[in-house]
Amino acid sequence: MPTYAVTYTYDERADVRDVFRAEHRAYMALLEEQGTLLFSGPYADGAPGALLGLRADDENALADALAADPFAREGLIAETEIRPWTVVRGPWTS
Repeated sequence: MPTYAVTYTYDERADVRDVFRAEHRAYMALLEEQGTLLFSGPYADGAPGALLGLRADDENALADALAADPFAREGLIAETEIRPWTVVRGPWTS
């Protein structure tokens, strides 16, 4: 199954993100339980955003999973960059 590195760049509405953060994190937990999400987390500094590692059958399935994210639903993601990722070492190589 292909693996993807996804970069979210958030818009500047941190106050609105705070309202939906618990729902967003619950959705990320669901994706993790399903085996889709490998890791996720916000950047510690710089422009507001996050890095996610996901597995999906194809880019359409990945797009569907990302579109269902509450942050995406609420228009809080200004930009999404999706790149196929070749995992060479680490816990996700299997």
